[in-house]
Amino acid sequence: MSSTKRTTVEQRWVLGLTAIGSVMVALDALVVAAALTTIRQDLGASIEELEWTVNAYSLTFAMSMPTAAAIGDRWGRRRMFATGLALFSVASVACALAASVAWLIAARMLQGVGAAVVMPLAMGLLGAAFPPERRGWAIGIFSGLTGLAVLSGPMVGGAVTEGLAWQWIFWINVPVGALAIPLVLRRIPESRGPARRVDVRGAALISAAVLGIVWGVVRGRDAGWASIEVLGSFALGVLLTAAFLAWEQRAPQPMVPLSHFRSRAFSAGNAAGFLLTAALFGAVFFLAQYMQTVFGSGPMKAGLQLLPWTATLFLVAPMSGRLVDRIGERPLVVGGLVLQAVGMFWIALVTDASVDYVELLPPLVVAGCGVSMAMPATQSASVGALPREAVGIASGIYAMMRQLGGVVGVAVLATVFAGGGGYASPTTAFARTLAGCGVLSLLGALAGLAITVRRAPRPTGSAGPTSPPAPAGPATRQKPIEEAA
Repeated sequence: MSSTKRTTVEQRWVLGLTAIGSVMVALDALVVAAALTTIRQDLGASIEELEWTVNAYSLTFAMSMPTAAAIGDRWGRRRMFATGLALFSVASVACALAASVAWLIAARMLQGVGAAVVMPLAMGLLGAAFPPERRGWAIGIFSGLTGLAVLSGPMVGGAVTEGLAWQWIFWINVPVGALAIPLVLRRIPESRGPARRVDVRGAALISAAVLGIVWGVVRGRDAGWASIEVLGSFALGVLLTAAFLAWEQRAPQPMVPLSHFRSRAFSAGNAAGFLLTAALFGAVFFLAQYMQTVFGSGPMKAGLQLLPWTATLFLVAPMSGRLVDRIGERPLVVGGLVLQAVGMFWIALVTDASVDYVELLPPLVVAGCGVSMAMPATQSASVGALPREAVGIASGIYAMMRQLGGVVGVAVLATVFAGGGGYASPTTAFARTLAGCGVLSLLGALAGLAITVRRAPRPTGSAGPTSPPAPAGPATRQKPIEEAA
């Protein structure tokens, strides 16, 4: 029986509507990149202000996710998911109407808060709607569409900017949100996590800690890694992280129960997801510029030249999701990240002033297949490692780590790019940067080796010895955690 026939109508609505919200959020992570030159001309923005039109979204996105996941567990994931879509749509209107760069940055921050509500609750609703043995298939489709939105951000932004105006990269969110919200309220069943009070002190500590660490990473290239600002920011972030961990150990109802990290699959899945997204966001950011700088392509053409990379998500991610349900996450995480590393190193090796685009097709396909294999598997390893009632917290932590990975990846690789000569020596700079993407991918593969090997349970009951074993889903790994709880 096919995967589609084994899903209910309700489950297909959940998958479709959560994917729509995820695509809106993921698309806006990098959709601004192709429009930065036009925004600079229209609003008179400086280089640093342009950088913050991207970073303001990513920072508030990352900082707000744990709180959003906890509130969704308490007040209802469907209700808060719809609220997040509404907030994201309103913030998109504010972005489109921005008359100054300060206004645009403030609106992007609000948009990041809305995105922080949408993404973890989308994953929470998905995890609650599908049983463990079907969750990998659903996550494969969900993450494939999400990854495609991230990768197509520069192409969509370039096409809209060239064809209409940069404001329309935000206006297009409004009708989508207006159509999706009533359908979410009507078609998705409500679900909740454990009834707990919101951990206000924990939320404040982790938000400030994330801000300190990410601020240091973002500012390191311009202010200097040894500057008082950057070192102080890192020190403050580390101290606040320690204070957060100390508080969570004694909080009566902690926002992030530290016992969850006893699961090796949960910890390793989050580490692999962080490094996967660091490499992925860095590759998207610089490959789009690579096509424009080396081949003289416009923003839209550059996006089309990346299609051999992005198109693999349509085919490989759903297949990877089904394989997760059969063989477990570790082979797909490790193998996929190794393939992504091979593709990035390959591009770095063939890059020179006389390179032909045709030479890039094989490594683009290899890297695309790799990320398409690894993305649903890292999600499944982290979210599926915890009991079903903790899926909201698990998805919030994973989504935060992934978003932070994107911020850190772009910031670190921008430093590598500048160290290689930057735009004054683009061939060398791009080669080193893409090799850096390969290094991040290999580090993610090493993290993936720590994911617990899945073993199918023995058949039980009246099925008899000839019956096939039950599908090995994420629930297979949940028993020790549930017993510890």
